[in-house]
Amino acid sequence: KAVMAPSLDSFGRDRTAHQEHARQRRIAEREARRTRRRQAREQNGKRIEHREGLSSDDEETSTDITSFNMERDRIVRECKKVFEDVMEDFYSLDSIKSHFEVWRRDYADCYRDAYIGLCLPKLFNPLVRLQLITWSPLEAECANFEYMLWFESLLFYGCEEHGMLPKGDVDVSLLPAIVEKVVLSKLSVLAEQVWDPLSNSQTARLVGFIRRLIKGYPTVLHGDNRYTQELLKTIVLRTRRTLDEDVFLPLYPKNVLENKNSDAYLFYQRQFWSCTKLLGNVLQWEGVLSSSCLRELALDSTLNRYILSALQTTDAGEDNVQKCQQVVECLPAQWFSGLKGQQTLPQLEPFCRYLTHLANSMYRCSLGGSDVERRTAKEQIKEVIKLLGHMNALDHIITVAAEHGIKDIKPLLDAK
Repeated sequence: KAVMAPSLDSFGRDRTAHQEHARQRRIAEREARRTRRRQAREQNGKRIEHREGLSSDDEETSTDITSFNMERDRIVRECKKVFEDVMEDFYSLDSIKSHFEVWRRDYADCYRDAYIGLCLPKLFNPLVRLQLITWSPLEAECANFEYMLWFESLLFYGCEEHGMLPKGDVDVSLLPAIVEKVVLSKLSVLAEQVWDPLSNSQTARLVGFIRRLIKGYPTVLHGDNRYTQELLKTIVLRTRRTLDEDVFLPLYPKNVLENKNSDAYLFYQRQFWSCTKLLGNVLQWEGVLSSSCLRELALDSTLNRYILSALQTTDAGEDNVQKCQQVVECLPAQWFSGLKGQQTLPQLEPFCRYLTHLANSMYRCSLGGSDVERRTAKEQIKEVIKLLGHMNALDHIITVAAEHGIKDIKPLLDAK
């Protein structure tokens, strides 16, 4: 048989072998981090509290961080060469700004007739982008762009000694226009190419930053703005890509998961809690994305597609109650505050039916058991009622309470 020649990369290495070596190195690094964190938790007495898959073990590796820092340093060095053969009057933001301020002050009519106020955002755009080249709100130590030199330089553009621009002056919208065309455009690129929806820290930073923009620049970040629409669309598409390509919940037969020390059980648990973390990350966008879009991503595409399917393939027990508690804790309380009647949201009906089934299964398993097992099962059923109460699923609460003889449900609902 003919022997296929190995595929070589640009450095003359066997591409397949190099990729496999890199994969094994990442696996080793990830397991080493997990081991160190596990040992640290055991020393601090927090071993029981931890859930594999909820930590940031899989979010970044030391190799990736080193490569990223090296590439960023290279880009910073290259940026310094961009205007090295240009006179300062043509690349200094302050110098360019001063020329237009003189024009505005001395020849106001000509300045206005030339529509300079509309041209300035495009003129300053590349200079601002250069200063923002390494700026990323996804990083922990990200600088506030409002404290950067370009922002402080343009903040009082056109202001005379009294420090106020006339009402209706087009230059009032200079900074909002730059935020719109530069900052929002950069955020869209970061959301598509850098942001990892599975990362809790990155998601929290991105959501927090966008909320601050919505509060500080209401004339820019609104539903009718083209750049805002593009940013939100990118966030939704990136989240959907993660759900389609990065989420995997194995559906093992129940007998495979009986051994809680087996690799299959540990892998299932890690994947389940990782998916639950993603559900919480998606729901951080409450108040930013529309309710219909957010519920489709969180409930239809995450909870019902992955989490609920995984719960239904495992034996009913206290462990599943704890998992359901984690899911319910992610759900925004405002979703249920305005509901009328005895039913929850339509997308949550499958989950509520599972909780009802879970209560029935725990009751059946306790039959024939000891008094302690029966009391434990009843306490777990009460926990299920609390979860149903949190979601305003009163019809399911009535069913569960009637079937299991729980008469006083008001204290359970008040404690939800």
